[in-house]
Amino acid sequence: MRLRLSPRASAHRRNRRRSRPPPNKPAGLKPGQFEWHPDRSPSGPLAIIVSLTMQRVYVYRNGIQIGVSTCSTGKKDYETPTGVFTILEKEKEHYSSTYDDAAMPMMQRLTWDGIALHAGKLPGYPASHGCVRLPKAFAERLYDVTQSGTPVIIADAASQPSSVYDPGLLLGAEAKDELGKASKKKKKPAFSKSNAVTSILVSSADKSIFVIQNGDIVAEGKAEIEDPGKKLGSNVFILEKGDEDGFTWQATGYSTGKKAAKPSTSVVQRIKPPADVQAAIDERMKPGIVFITTDRPATPETRSGKDFTVMDSEGK
Repeated sequence: MRLRLSPRASAHRRNRRRSRPPPNKPAGLKPGQFEWHPDRSPSGPLAIIVSLTMQRVYVYRNGIQIGVSTCSTGKKDYETPTGVFTILEKEKEHYSSTYDDAAMPMMQRLTWDGIALHAGKLPGYPASHGCVRLPKAFAERLYDVTQSGTPVIIADAASQPSSVYDPGLLLGAEAKDELGKASKKKKKPAFSKSNAVTSILVSSADKSIFVIQNGDIVAEGKAEIEDPGKKLGSNVFILEKGDEDGFTWQATGYSTGKKAAKPSTSVVQRIKPPADVQAAIDERMKPGIVFITTDRPATPETRSGKDFTVMDSEGK
């Protein structure tokens, strides 16, 4: 990854060979290897899951796995933070301002303090200063299909995305009204035309809800949570589509432990945002919107643990 070749020919042969999907199962991939099958699901909402224990990156589109790659995450004393992030910024040629101007090609920023996805060396074990290193050819392919706001889940364990339908109050009053009209006329509901990427974050610990657009908080408030003594769990819902038959979401559970539970529609049915936050959601409702639940505190002021980041939404 043998005939004797010139250095340039050797590099070309090596890169070409690595770019081919290896025959191995994901667990059997060697450092630097990956699989990439975008034709399995050509379009739709994207989600990226980074498994720290497996040192793997999984890419799902419309809940279908289109890629899996080896990676190298943070070494001891520089551990990669766990949690749910969104891609805040992208840059093909980037250099670290912290670590001796180190090259970080195909950089996709997850936090403003330096954590990112990028191409780099893969020795087969955690070796970075906190970033998620990827094979160069895989990093290039991933860079081409993501956008600002694409959710990235970093955890010890995560469930494979699965479809859920009509998750109650999450739809929003306006969106549900549109769906009702569409059902009678057999038309698709009207969605936002904005290109902005929106995430909704709910914390049961704070009973708080945030609407985050392109990395900035645009609305926040206290959410009513039915049966508040019962945990919401760690879940990510991504709106896939809405039509005359209902709304389809891709749902993923994540965990910093050994097992992640599958999300249930009952989770979101328990959440009721305040009117102004609901209005902000209705205004931005469209395929690709991301909804996140957590039982951890959601703000820097109330966050109880430094080992878990709910989402990085602060300014530069």
